[in-house]
Amino acid sequence: MTTSSHLAITDTVFGFPTVTLGHSADGFPVARVGDTAFAMLPARDGRHYLATGWHIARPMEQWTRADFYGHSGELADAAAFRAKVEENAEHQREKRALGRREVRSTASTPWGASQGATLYAEDVIFHSTASHGGIHLSAARNRRVHPMLRAEGGWYEEDEAWAIVAITFPHLFTAFERRCAEQTIKDSWPDAWETIFGTVLAPRESREKDRRAFERAHADDWIVTLAITSTHEKGFVEVVATRGGLHGNGVEQRRFLVPAEDYQVGRFGFVIDEARHRLYGGPSSFIRWHR
Repeated sequence: MTTSSHLAITDTVFGFPTVTLGHSADGFPVARVGDTAFAMLPARDGRHYLATGWHIARPMEQWTRADFYGHSGELADAAAFRAKVEENAEHQREKRALGRREVRSTASTPWGASQGATLYAEDVIFHSTASHGGIHLSAARNRRVHPMLRAEGGWYEEDEAWAIVAITFPHLFTAFERRCAEQTIKDSWPDAWETIFGTVLAPRESREKDRRAFERAHADDWIVTLAITSTHEKGFVEVVATRGGLHGNGVEQRRFLVPAEDYQVGRFGFVIDEARHRLYGGPSSFIRWHR
């Protein structure tokens, strides 16, 4: 548990970032919001995606693709790019208004020693470690978390569980963070969301509910668990499938050949159509089947 003796305040002053738009040396749209840089980079099939950079000191017209990293989602067009940039600017402005403080910390966390922390409030602290991170709530704060979502000890990891803190204490988060948190809860803990807010999530509103529906609908179907381009049957993908996509010892496995043009994996897997996809017992491109 974190105590005040673990913290040494090092207050930081933030400005109000404005949005600056332009084009890079390569001709793609770019933007700057404070120290954060954004680019609309081309992908395959005429698509584009959002990439980011940090503290690029050169003028925007000298930026190149090498200055950017990551893949922050697809972009439909330049208008979508500008909307994402404006959203980030508003997020940064709201964060500044919230008055979060960067601190030094020697706290022990479930992910190792804290290497730094951010105070959302005196008893709501985000810790970073060498491997992971998350938010710690005091015992009093943690009692205010709904029992269906409450974590023992008050630790909420940064990938998904942070969203539990955000919906419990929304005034400590920006509008952008609250939107992300709401979708994360719907996707990962739909039963809790429906109980807390007295609603029923419709199809496509929750990844977890959609996954359950997929598994119910295809419990008796062959679902691909392994796939490889066949080196023995040109134009086909050799796949291994199990009933309902189950894994584990003793689970029956079958091999099929799927035309390459058919093999488009959906959100929760590829379902074999036994009328189209041939059961296969020939030479395998999987090493372990050779053995």
